[in-house]
Amino acid sequence: MITLHHLNNSRSQRVLWLLEELGLPYEIVRYQRQPDMRAPAELRAIHPLGKSPVITDNGNTIAESGAIAEYLTETYGDGRLIPLPKTPERLRYTYWLHYAEGSAMPPLLLKLLFTLMPKRAPALLRPVVRKVANQALTALVNPMLKQHMAFWESELGKSEWFAGNEFTVADIQMSFPLEAAAARAGLDQGHPKAMAFLDRIQARPAYRRALEKGGPYSVGR
Repeated sequence: MITLHHLNNSRSQRVLWLLEELGLPYEIVRYQRQPDMRAPAELRAIHPLGKSPVITDNGNTIAESGAIAEYLTETYGDGRLIPLPKTPERLRYTYWLHYAEGSAMPPLLLKLLFTLMPKRAPALLRPVVRKVANQALTALVNPMLKQHMAFWESELGKSEWFAGNEFTVADIQMSFPLEAAAARAGLDQGHPKAMAFLDRIQARPAYRRALEKGGPYSVGR
């Protein structure tokens, strides 16, 4: 039996959604974030880094969203949610599967970090920290995000889904960056194709079932 070690408000929501899309039997072990938003220490008993998502299955412990997605589709997918080998769609699929965490998420995490820094700084240092954070956002982070969001909009103008005309695991992977960008980076302003993508994924029955089972979910913190 597949066990998903599920941290609230985390990327493990995507794994839960993939399990629902594939119709696989699984169980959930739930973990709650600490007040500082970090994962609880109990997760280290499952994986040394104590991060989520992580699954256990048949004696295997698999961490990292992309690795979990590949494991589940290769082990249980029977060709579902993945383009045929040696096709342009498969090449695009592989790119987006890894781009989601490798390129899309770092500037979004920087956006979150520099937004939170002034709020969490000591009162006497807050003006200085706010000035530094604002400079970093203006000069570095926001221009990067603008470039990425324009890229998504352009690519979704070529096909309905990221890898082509069929929904794939790449779209599940890309859901988190786009939802985060919609919540805190202005994706809803001037990116209609990207927002339509979010509407499509959020209307999928498996996505809705995953939300019901995963609990409250927000990437805009």
